[in-house]
Amino acid sequence: MSTMSYAQAACLALQEVMRADANVVALGEDLGRGGVFGQYRGLPQEFGPERIIDTPISEANIMGAAVGMALAGLRPVVEMRVIDFALCAMDEIINQAAKNRYMFGGQGRVPLVARMPIGIWSASAAQHSQSLEAWFAHMPGLVVVTPATPQDNYGLLKSSLASGDPVIYMEHKELWGVEGEVTAGVEVPLGKANVLCEGSDLTIVTWSRGVGVALEALSTKAFKGIRPEIIDLRTLWPWDRDAVFKSVAKTGRLLVVHEAVQVAGFGAEVAASAAEATGCKVRRLGSPRIPVGYAQVLENEARLSPAKIVAAAEALLKQ
Repeated sequence: MSTMSYAQAACLALQEVMRADANVVALGEDLGRGGVFGQYRGLPQEFGPERIIDTPISEANIMGAAVGMALAGLRPVVEMRVIDFALCAMDEIINQAAKNRYMFGGQGRVPLVARMPIGIWSASAAQHSQSLEAWFAHMPGLVVVTPATPQDNYGLLKSSLASGDPVIYMEHKELWGVEGEVTAGVEVPLGKANVLCEGSDLTIVTWSRGVGVALEALSTKAFKGIRPEIIDLRTLWPWDRDAVFKSVAKTGRLLVVHEAVQVAGFGAEVAASAAEATGCKVRRLGSPRIPVGYAQVLENEARLSPAKIVAAAEALLKQ
């Protein structure tokens, strides 16, 4: 077990897989200098430009090339820098990568991992601060992963690289420097949630940066006397319905928390499914349907905070 950052944990996972499998390559912008967040640091020097491929600024070209590589037998890791830029490659992701296995009766597989950092990036405004996980969870053929901790960023990336299907891998832009204990060699299975703490009053389901904010809320005085069960989904598709349903059957209340816009967010899927299955009371907490502002006071309107989670939990307990 070692202490390392969220970025270092992912870098270690990729390094180990690339050493074990010569078919794994990485391509994208800024990889030659170790990635924008240092998530490829040291890999260009070890594996060279034929396996750590520094590309021009053309997301459609990057993703299209990766789909072709995958169909030809390679296992590409595609770096989109931030999810906002992946919008330039939606045709290649949705109409090619996601649908190939189905449309050709399993004759073709697209085993790529597309790294698309999500979430608010301080003082980066509307075009660099989006959380678009619901877009990709909506699309058949895609696996959607949202690691919240260094250990999960290590273990989930290894599992994603072994998946055999196209994986939309969403690391949060403001978690790169977060440090934690990482045990090498431990893979985290896709589709398996993590129950962070057990409780009986309500269930809080979240993912990505929402996990840390929910745990911070739990430690505040405002939560004194309230015993929530907090679940980190870790994977949005497939998501761990059994773990969520088991928890809400016990607590009778579900609060889904995410940084993405609340309107049509993935939290709506979790809330509706849980209510249909168990009859629990539900409440959602997400961002208002506004672009993320550059000014701090406007950015804060879109951010999750412990105070917002406490307020939403208290409102749910009064229902």
